[in-house]
Amino acid sequence: MKILIVNGPNLNLLGQREPGIYGTSSFESYLPTLRQRYPDVEIDYYQSNVEGELINRMQQDGFTVDGIVLNAGAYTHTSIALYDCIRSLKSPVIEVHISNVHQREPFRHHSYLSPACRGVICGFGLDSYRLAIEALIG
Repeated sequence: MKILIVNGPNLNLLGQREPGIYGTSSFESYLPTLRQRYPDVEIDYYQSNVEGELINRMQQDGFTVDGIVLNAGAYTHTSIALYDCIRSLKSPVIEVHISNVHQREPFRHHSYLSPACRGVICGFGLDSYRLAIEALIG
């Protein structure tokens, strides 16, 4: 089984950016934990701050991987282009958020991506990624 994890803008700053919301660990330090927990799953990782690069990567792999875990960051609340991309893929996509977006600013309460995704997981910190992988391998 092969799963692609895609992180969007500002998630390269995990561990530094607003630790009260996002915690003190980088995603790169968490990724080995996921790979160790799921040794039979090939987990690829990609991060970009650029919307088009996220789309390019998901189109590149979204017809061959068994699933995509997507944390689109702020693009969740603005991107019709990502919505269209997700709808065009063969691979199921799980939308993930580290924080509980519904406890935050009102503009974060709406996701353009959720209707195109198999499911949404939010509010469990970095463990949200593990829960998404569980949903894909389930």
